[in-house]
Amino acid sequence: MPKKESVALGIAGVTGASIAAWRLMFPWIGHDIALGKLGLPLRKKMNDRLEKEMFLIKLFEEDVKKNPKKPFIIFEDRIYTYEFIDTQANKVANIVCQWNLIMTDTVGIMMYNSPEYIWIFLGLQKLGIGVALVNYNLRTSALLHIPATNPLKAFIIGQEVELLNAVDEIKDDLGDLPVYVHGSTQSQLLPGYHSWDDLMHASFPVPVCENVRNGMFLELPCCYLYTSGTTGPSKPVIFTQRRAITGTNFTQMIEFSGNDIIYTTTPLYHTAALAVGLFGVIGEGATMVLRKKFSAHHYWEDIRKHKVTVAQYIGELCRYVLSLPKSPLDGVHNLRVMLGNGLRKDIWAQFQNRFKVPQIMEFYGATEGPIVLFNVNNKVGAAGRLSPVGNMLMPVKAYLIKYDSVTEEPIRNKNGFCIQIKRGETGLMISAVPDDYLKIGFYKADKKVNEKKMLRNVFKKGDYYFNFGDVLHLDQDYFIYFIDRLGDTFRWKGENVATVEVANALTKLDFIHDANIYGVTIPGSEGRAGMAAIFLEDSREFQPFMLQEIYKQCEGSLPNYARPLFLRFPTELDLTSTFKHRKVQFVKEGFDPHKVADPLFYRNEKLKTYSKLDASNVSEFLTKSRL
Repeated sequence: MPKKESVALGIAGVTGASIAAWRLMFPWIGHDIALGKLGLPLRKKMNDRLEKEMFLIKLFEEDVKKNPKKPFIIFEDRIYTYEFIDTQANKVANIVCQWNLIMTDTVGIMMYNSPEYIWIFLGLQKLGIGVALVNYNLRTSALLHIPATNPLKAFIIGQEVELLNAVDEIKDDLGDLPVYVHGSTQSQLLPGYHSWDDLMHASFPVPVCENVRNGMFLELPCCYLYTSGTTGPSKPVIFTQRRAITGTNFTQMIEFSGNDIIYTTTPLYHTAALAVGLFGVIGEGATMVLRKKFSAHHYWEDIRKHKVTVAQYIGELCRYVLSLPKSPLDGVHNLRVMLGNGLRKDIWAQFQNRFKVPQIMEFYGATEGPIVLFNVNNKVGAAGRLSPVGNMLMPVKAYLIKYDSVTEEPIRNKNGFCIQIKRGETGLMISAVPDDYLKIGFYKADKKVNEKKMLRNVFKKGDYYFNFGDVLHLDQDYFIYFIDRLGDTFRWKGENVATVEVANALTKLDFIHDANIYGVTIPGSEGRAGMAAIFLEDSREFQPFMLQEIYKQCEGSLPNYARPLFLRFPTELDLTSTFKHRKVQFVKEGFDPHKVADPLFYRNEKLKTYSKLDASNVSEFLTKSRL
C-alpha cells in the first residue's frame, strides 16, 4: 500500500471517521464495503468448514440426508435427485473397493459432461481416492502424457467412439493399466477393455462404511486438474481436500443458496465447472443444469426452460451467444447473475444490455494459484479488485509488480527486490504462498517444476511468492484488468495451449528442423490463435506438399484448439543467448501480410491443408473468421 494512503487510513480509523468521511477521502472505499459484505461471511463459513473438516463428500452426503428427492443434476431434460446420484455413487464405491486401492492412489476419468461423470467422481470420493480429470480433446502423445506424469491405477472413459479410438491409439503404451469403458457391455468391446456398465449392473447400491475415510486429511489430493500453466506442457495440479472445501464457498460471493439453479456448459475437467460450479452446488445443496457440450443456440432456451438463476461462462462463450440473431426473448429469463472469467470489455456492456443480465461477476485466479479475486461491483471489463483494504482482509496477500516485457522477468530495485506498481500501471500478478501449498507443491511433479512457479526474495530476503505469469492493469479505483499471459502458453477456444507440445508435434516431420510457436490476436475473437514459424532442415527447400503434411500431422497429434491457425517460413532461426526462441517480433507482426516478409499460410479446413495468405485475401479471411 502506498505510504500516503496507509497513513490516511490509519487516521480515519483512529478518529472514528464516518462512512461519509471515508468516501470523501477514498472515493473507491464503497467498492471495498460491497466486497467486504460478501467476502467476510464467505471467509467465516469457509474457516468453519475447514476447522470441522467438512470434506466435499461429507457435504454431499449431508445434502442427501436433508433433501433426498431434490433435483441435484438436470441433464438432457432428465432429473437426477440427490438420492439417486448417491445410490449410483455407492455402486461406484463398492466396485472400487474390490480394487484394493489406497487413498493416495489415482483413478483417471475421460468423459463428456454427464451425470455418470459426477457419480463416478463422488463414488471415488467416498473412498478418498484421487481423481485425474482428463481433457477429452487430448490425443496420442498429449494423452499418453497424463499417466506418464501421474500414474493411474485405472482409467474410466466415456461411451463416445472418439474417446475409445483416442485410447486405442496409445493402448500398447499403457502397459497393464486397466481401461473401463462406459456405455458398452463386455461382449461389445475389443479384448483388453473392460465394461464399466457390467460392473455397475452387478454392484450393490449400499453405502460403504464411513470408517474407510478415517484416514482422510486436508492435504490429501481430492483430484488432479491438468493445466498448461506458464512453464511448459500439461501438468497435474494437486487439488487437495482443503481446496475442495474452499471451492464449496466461492459462490457465496453471489449469495448463492439452495434455492439457486446454476447452468454449466463448460467441461467438468475445468476448474470453473468443477471447483466453482459443482462444488458450489454441493456446498449449498442447490441444483445444476448440466449440458454435455456448450451450444450457443440452446443457451438461452435451456436457461428459460429450467428457470436458471445463475449461469457460468468463459469469455469465448459470451461472444458465441452474442453472435446469434436477436430475438424478442433475449431478455426473458430468471437469471440474476452470470459468473465466470474472460469476458472482454469490448462486448461486456453489449452482452449485459442485450440479454438484460442484472449482474456479471467476473473472477480472476489460476488452477494452481493460491488466491481468487472477484469483481462484485458490476464494473465493466474488470477481472477483479486488488485494493489496500481488500488485501488487508484477504488471508493470502496478492500484489502486482513491475516486469520487463522483453525478458518477462520482474524488475528489481538497487537492493534486488521487486517493485509494486502504482494505480494506472500494468504489472505481473503474484501472491503469497500458504504453508500447505509450499508443503505439497502446486503440481504432482518434481521440485524443479514446482520451483518455476515461485519468485524468491521478492520484497525481503528469504520470502517467496507464487508467480501467476499474468499481466494485469490496475486502474485508479483498484480494479484489475487482464492484459496478457507470459511464458510458454497462450489461450485459445477456452483452452491453454502449450507451445512446447505443439512444437514437439511439428518437429516429428523429417523436413522440419524447429518450430517457434506463439499466439496472435484476431480482431473480434477471444484469446490468441496459434501461429507457427517453421524452420526447415538445411538441405530442404519449401515445397507445397509440406503444407498438407503439416496439416495431417496437426490433425493426428494435437487437439483442435492447439493446431496452428497460421504458418510462416522464416529462413533463419533466431534464438536468444539461452537458446530460447525470440517471439516478440513475430507476435507484433502477427499474420499481417504487409509486415510478414516470409511465405504465409492459414489453415484451410475445407481443403484439409494450409493455403496462402496474402494482401489479396487477408480481408476476406478476417471477415469469415469473425464470429
